[in-house]
Amino acid sequence: MVASLGGHGRPGSELDEAILGALFSESTVGLHVLDTQLRLVRYNTAARYVRAFALEEALGRHPREWAGDFYAGNYEATLLEVLDTGVPSLDVEVRGHLSPDEPEMVLSVSCFRLEDAAGGVLGVATAVVEITERKRSAARLALLERAGGRIGTTLDIFRTAQEFADEMVPVLADTVVVEVLDSVLRGEVSEPGTVLEYGALRCTSRTSTALDAERYLPSIGEAIGLSSATPFAQSLSDLRPRIVEHLSADADWLVREQVRGRRLTEAGAHSLLVLPLTARGSVIGVAHCYRSSTPQAYDAGELAVAAELADRVALCLDNARLYARERSAGRLLQLSLRPARVRGHGAVETAYSYCPLGAGGDWFDVIPLSGARVALVTGDTVGRGLEAAATMGEVRAAISALAVLDLTPEEVLERLHALVTRLHGERPRRTDVAAHDERRDTTCLYLVYSPVTRRCAVASAGHPPPVLALPDGTVEYAMTPSGPPLGRGLAKYASAEFEIPEDSILLLSNTALLRAVSDDPEEQLVRVGDALQPTGRPLQEICDEVLYKLTPEQMENDAVLLLARTRGLGPDQVASWTLLNHPASVAEARARTERALEHWGLEQHAFTVTLVVSELVTNAVRYSEGPIGVRLILDGSVVVCEVTDDSSTVPHLRHAEEVDEGGRGLYLTWQVSRRWGTRPETRGKTIWAEVALSEDE
Repeated sequence: MVASLGGHGRPGSELDEAILGALFSESTVGLHVLDTQLRLVRYNTAARYVRAFALEEALGRHPREWAGDFYAGNYEATLLEVLDTGVPSLDVEVRGHLSPDEPEMVLSVSCFRLEDAAGGVLGVATAVVEITERKRSAARLALLERAGGRIGTTLDIFRTAQEFADEMVPVLADTVVVEVLDSVLRGEVSEPGTVLEYGALRCTSRTSTALDAERYLPSIGEAIGLSSATPFAQSLSDLRPRIVEHLSADADWLVREQVRGRRLTEAGAHSLLVLPLTARGSVIGVAHCYRSSTPQAYDAGELAVAAELADRVALCLDNARLYARERSAGRLLQLSLRPARVRGHGAVETAYSYCPLGAGGDWFDVIPLSGARVALVTGDTVGRGLEAAATMGEVRAAISALAVLDLTPEEVLERLHALVTRLHGERPRRTDVAAHDERRDTTCLYLVYSPVTRRCAVASAGHPPPVLALPDGTVEYAMTPSGPPLGRGLAKYASAEFEIPEDSILLLSNTALLRAVSDDPEEQLVRVGDALQPTGRPLQEICDEVLYKLTPEQMENDAVLLLARTRGLGPDQVASWTLLNHPASVAEARARTERALEHWGLEQHAFTVTLVVSELVTNAVRYSEGPIGVRLILDGSVVVCEVTDDSSTVPHLRHAEEVDEGGRGLYLTWQVSRRWGTRPETRGKTIWAEVALSEDE
């Protein structure tokens, strides 16, 4: 039914004629009228300009004769369906090509069935609009939106470049190759116009639709030189993208670009885009996209989209470069701050594995203490880069200084807690709570082992306990009370002491290594125990085996592993006695020292050792009141002399003048000893000195 108003609604009225005249002569929408046999009977002026259809001699003919490639699609099905059902079809997309060399065209077709007043079918009318450019613009916007979410998902240069190449193919290119300056991979930058001075570009990604692309694509990591006076060199100099719509095999610059030119020719490339990759005023590299199987050449619209994508990936690549530079600097700093080598120690045999995979702040240390004891330390500083490595260096230096004071493990952690709290307060405060919490999670485990008593004292600041493997095959966690991480909460720590047999193995690791195994401590223990067995093997072999079995294939964090096999000093290596606090005890101490040295076959060192012992005993007699304990320890090529008294007064080294009558005791001890010091006891103190038995010590 046709709605009308007054006489103007009658068929044949002036208004109807005006409407029909406007539709067929002035409308910008192409109109076709087809009869029931789908033969073209009429079309308007705008239809002549729809390039998809050749209408010069189309009247009276079926669409298959004048619609060409478009009729083979859904155009025919749409016409037949509307003619049969009478239901209009609106905005149906019809795609096709004018010729094999032409790009695809997209038409929007709306079809209506024509009926007479009685409802008889007269034919079909179609309205046709070319929307190729509109669809291309929509596809470009969709590509930009999609690529924006997929490019730069990581801070890895190679992966970011590959994400860009994957987005470009096959939407905008048949083949894409991304090359990054070799200096960028090292974290450096270059200014525009000076690229040639930085040498070769290095392939970081490539993607192609061709099945045989491997024969002409560069391999990942391949370095390629850059020739002057080529689109690549020009784009890297003036930072402007370039389009070579029709690439000729005999172009002069292809000859100069021996490698790239040959590969472009072998690939059959006929159209090329060269996209400089630049961000923050620095040159990152270049991407080149070309078409070989896609027949149409690149146009300005595609160049604009590709250039925008190139700008996005360049920024992501520069972010990855900055991260890589900081990570590399952090790793170098971290490696420089870790122990260059772990010296042998009489108390334990040590082996370690250190893999700084994440350039974080994980660390370990083996610190010799007085009385032939040793401190085994490991810790984590959460985070990566320079800040984590610097914090690790500060903490490690502090704990080395505190260890010299011979404090108990809990006292060391309490003082370390205060230091880390102060360091956190000196750094700029970040507003996000997660980052604040992460920065404050610094953990530490401090363990002291004495080969004389075969006892361990251990305390933890939020760090996993050590694993203890006994000679009988038992594997268990060492009893370790745990306090808060360093710098967080109250500095409330406690230590535990336990005795272990000789040839036991202590395993200390960073937190990430155990968490990579499992979040369940019991499962961690089972896996570690399996890797430790049998414990009679060489210690470094065991250490490597544990690392291989516990480290996953894709380990993102550092892996730190320290193993110590305990040794014991038997009664024949230790001599001790208690003396009265009397001047005569000095002579007794000298005599007993001489007998001990004679028993050890060290008579030639009797003068030096007895001098040290007599001076220390004399000092104890003068400044204390209770009994005096003397102990000699033969620790390899060193004799440790220890004198314990009930005075808490710490002696100070004095440089006596020639006219002074006293003050030379500790000065003489310092002169003939390798090192000396004091350590606090439950009641009083111990003064100790180490006398080297060879000049190498």
